Amino acid sequence: MIEVNGLTKVYGENMALNGVSFSVAKGEVIGFLGPNGAGKSTTMRIIAGSLGASAGSAKVGGFDVAEHPKKVQAILGYAPETPPVYGNMRVRDYIEFAATLKGVAQVSDAALRAMKMVGLEDVQSRIIENLSKGYRQRVGLAQALVHDPQVLILDEPTSGLDPAQRVEIRHLIQTLAEGDRTVVLSTHVLGEIEALCNRVMIINGGVLVTTDAQTQIAAPGRVVHVEVARPEDGFEATLRSLDGFRDLGRKGDAYVVRGERDLREDVARAALSYGLLELSGRERLEDIYLRLTARSSS
Repeated sequence: MIEVNGLTKVYGENMALNGVSFSVAKGEVIGFLGPNGAGKSTTMRIIAGSLGASAGSAKVGGFDVAEHPKKVQAILGYAPETPPVYGNMRVRDYIEFAATLKGVAQVSDAALRAMKMVGLEDVQSRIIENLSKGYRQRVGLAQALVHDPQVLILDEPTSGLDPAQRVEIRHLIQTLAEGDRTVVLSTHVLGEIEALCNRVMIINGGVLVTTDAQTQIAAPGRVVHVEVARPEDGFEATLRSLDGFRDLGRKGDAYVVRGERDLREDVARAALSYGLLELSGRERLEDIYLRLTARSSS
């Protein structure tokens, strides 16, 4: 549904994107991660057609973004981090205005449907600038959804929200991702990526460092998290002696064991005599993110 090939963006002497290529299939929900300034927003803005590329191409639904912008806009909804709303307008008027700009046939019906999807019915007559930030985020989502797009790009949709508002928006995104709608979600909240996405892309310094599925970035058992009640020196030596051992990290009473093969059974057996408290056989997304961004920055 999305095809990006050799995407490059240069601002003066600064290369924001350097030959980025990836594809997103219909119905996929993709998490797009990276440090601030890594190129996430630039990539999403180019795909959405609000920014031109220096080189390379982006296609949505088979249409080149640069050559067929109107066709792309008809099937794509984009909600940037700061919603593009007019604060002095009423919610319903603004959503109807957005529907008109996007060429929707039944403007009133489309606006009502979008407001219902994001839970804005009760505030549709209120002035946007008088709403809480959580509701303003919903207004931004509604304008992105008013034409019922096949592809949805969300840039930091929960930025600046309190925990309760973040949960509400997360549940909303889960609903939006159901069915065959394609979603690209950028956020610094890794828990949201783990809860909502079936694949992760990580970008750093304008270069894509992985496009692997969460379950494929680290093979099960090759990274084992283990916590014991009695973290004595002998336990660390035992872990290092395991067949297939590669390296070891430690945080307090918890250890991270990396191996050349599935080490879960061997680590569990070794940990029993030291008071096994917890064992997990898959690398956490936070560790993957830190490892890949640190490695590509060095």
